[in-house]
Amino acid sequence: MTPKALRKWSWTHKWSSIICTLFMLMLCITGLPLIFHEQIDELLHGQVEAAVVPQGTPPASLDRVVASAVAAMPGKVPHFLIWDHDDPNAMLVSVGKSIDADPADNRIVRVDAHTGAYLDAPDVTGRFTFIMLKLHTDMFAGLPGKLFLGLMGILFCVAIISGVVVYAPSMRKQSFGVYRSERPRVVRWLDLHNLAGILLVMWTLVVGFTGVINTWADLVLKMWQYGQLAEMTAQYSDRTLPAHPTPVQAATDVAAKAVPGMMPSFIAFPGTIFSSKSHYTVFMRGDTPLTSRLLKPALIDAETGKLTDSRDMPWYVTALFISQPLHFGDYGGMPLKIIWALLDAMTIIVLGTGVYLWLRRRKAGESSVREPAGAAFKRPMLSP
Repeated sequence: MTPKALRKWSWTHKWSSIICTLFMLMLCITGLPLIFHEQIDELLHGQVEAAVVPQGTPPASLDRVVASAVAAMPGKVPHFLIWDHDDPNAMLVSVGKSIDADPADNRIVRVDAHTGAYLDAPDVTGRFTFIMLKLHTDMFAGLPGKLFLGLMGILFCVAIISGVVVYAPSMRKQSFGVYRSERPRVVRWLDLHNLAGILLVMWTLVVGFTGVINTWADLVLKMWQYGQLAEMTAQYSDRTLPAHPTPVQAATDVAAKAVPGMMPSFIAFPGTIFSSKSHYTVFMRGDTPLTSRLLKPALIDAETGKLTDSRDMPWYVTALFISQPLHFGDYGGMPLKIIWALLDAMTIIVLGTGVYLWLRRRKAGESSVREPAGAAFKRPMLSP
């Protein structure tokens, strides 16, 4: 590599890192408790447990589950019926003020999956994990916050790639992974920064890139709504909400027969953002840790109870679904969560040492302007 090219790569690494590092630190710090959000919520917030039933007890009718949720929330209407992946003994019903109300303001009601009895409807907005999630996803700024963090994620990926490019030339006089414990503190921090950074390259690239994709989730789902979903429901666009819709359980049974080998993940009711005014959309999923995140919609006519369409999701939605478990590390159980947490902690070290080295370099640069000629060379250099 020519000296000019190396200077360009070094400049790219420096400024992409400077711009994104503080935000990446915030994301790593808030992401750490989110890896264990189920365990934290269980520890800090009690919830009503589902009834203990003999193994093999059949689940309650989905219509009974929805009825229990609506009865517990007078004046609310159901938007979504969700199978709780963390607790198979509970069902979640998302209810809103009206069928066209913003689902972001919905309340989640927990219902016993076997007895159909109401369990609770916790307000999660004040929980520690909810605050961490909002900071991690959009900094309480909605879509603009998500897109901004996506931009920071892109700069983070640029910083990683440019760091790899400049690593070999900058370490040509040193052995790989060297840590010079006898040198001044600033050199030791530099060695720690370089070593941890080069060891974490693949993981940080995967988490950084999938994080960028996740910030586009709202836009991706809008593309699906106005694209494939609109195409699937175009011939029914003049219909109104059915006065006597097909039972939810019957619609789900039809979807299960139409998409064999998959199981329901959640159901969007007629009139909601993921359906039409005259359809239930039953989202089916696979049964493995990875395929359980891949959804296939089945549209059931709410008036006739018949399947009208079912298609695989477009590639861009599939990319989003695959990126989510890779980003959060929640598809391999507790062992993978622990590994993700350790890697996250190491990334915090990389970012923290990067901030320290930049501040140290600035301080050294400012001091050299004020000191007599030659005095600055007595201090340790910030290079190997």
